[in-house]
Amino acid sequence: MKIKAPRGTMDILPEQAKKWQYIEKQFKSICQRYNYKEIRTPLFEHTELFQRSVGDTTDIVQKEMYEFKDRGGRSITLRPEGTAPVARAYVENKLYGDPKQPHKLFYFMQMFRYERPQQGRMRQLNQFGVEVLGSKDPAIDAEVIDLAMTCYKELGLTSLKLVINSLGDEESRAQYRKALVEHFTPHKEELCKDCQTRLEQNPLRVLDCKTDSEHPAMKKAPSILDYLNEESRSYFDKVKSYLTTIGVDYEVDPNLVRGLDYYNHTAFEIMSEAEGFGAITTLAGGGRYNGLVEELGGPSTPGIGFGMGIERLLLALEAENISLPLTNQLDYYMVTMGERADVESFRIIHYLRKHGIQVDKDYQGRKPKAQFKAANRLNVRYVLVLGDEELDKEIINLKDMETGEQEEIPLTNLVQTLTLKEV
Repeated sequence: MKIKAPRGTMDILPEQAKKWQYIEKQFKSICQRYNYKEIRTPLFEHTELFQRSVGDTTDIVQKEMYEFKDRGGRSITLRPEGTAPVARAYVENKLYGDPKQPHKLFYFMQMFRYERPQQGRMRQLNQFGVEVLGSKDPAIDAEVIDLAMTCYKELGLTSLKLVINSLGDEESRAQYRKALVEHFTPHKEELCKDCQTRLEQNPLRVLDCKTDSEHPAMKKAPSILDYLNEESRSYFDKVKSYLTTIGVDYEVDPNLVRGLDYYNHTAFEIMSEAEGFGAITTLAGGGRYNGLVEELGGPSTPGIGFGMGIERLLLALEAENISLPLTNQLDYYMVTMGERADVESFRIIHYLRKHGIQVDKDYQGRKPKAQFKAANRLNVRYVLVLGDEELDKEIINLKDMETGEQEEIPLTNLVQTLTLKEV
């Protein structure tokens, strides 16, 4: 019986892993420029964390969480999203007491959601995200959005659309929820079962429904922007102004609500408009979540962040025919002739590696001709040739695989010579 990877998961093989490593390196560099620090949280958390923060009425909590009992009978959940764990870590470690505020954080996390697997949507997914805790300045909203856009643009993506909205403060949302209930109640029986429940528990999420997205009542639904109080409207205007100041184009979509309960004020999504990308166009999404830290037992602390799926990013790069500038070349490869040279080559390779030189050798007992073929398959720039004759002379032959030229190098000068080579 062959055992396969569980449905909704995948193996990332070495050639593909290079793409992931390149993306992670680029994103870490961008975060460094923006002064964001990395945070790492546990792979699993107490289930209550997500019930309290994400919301009991969300699809994530109701349908998608990998929840189980540990040996102590505690309810544990594999991490389905990144914001709640970061907020929990912020509270538990009392980062709110740190005089250096706000805390600007980034993460690379594996998430787990039990949903129907499809292209770009897996049960084990990988996200890059940022969270800023401790600032209610609308400029930080614009900075977070700009950072997300910069990540995509510096990888070469151009077919992007940024959509933003304001969900307002508690007062604005309360008025808007009331208006939505009044609007959708006459159509309640025409909506899907999920939306019928949402209408009672969290009316804003009706607007996020994919099943009823074409229902006439959706198109005529009241706009949140009409229910923003003066403070919320002013905040949203400042966010838009900052985005305009730094040249970030956007569209306002009053139906953008995001799927998690903790969002308020600014909400945004970044979408791919590349031809043939697929029906699900969202690449990243996020927003402000003032009140989340307080809900988790900390002091009143404003926050904003986003999460972007790496799998969907790779699909977007493919849709725009973007090849990442990956380095696939091995610098040096040792070809040996004879048992004595084979043994000595192991010592030499160890010595070279300790001095920072990238080198490999044959470990399958192949003849010299087959070793050269292996070097070609590895796209090696230089081959080090070692046999009994070279050992007697205390030299090694260096062959340039591009030009075919060879030179003799004294073993005593090997590290110095290879270090000066351009590879």
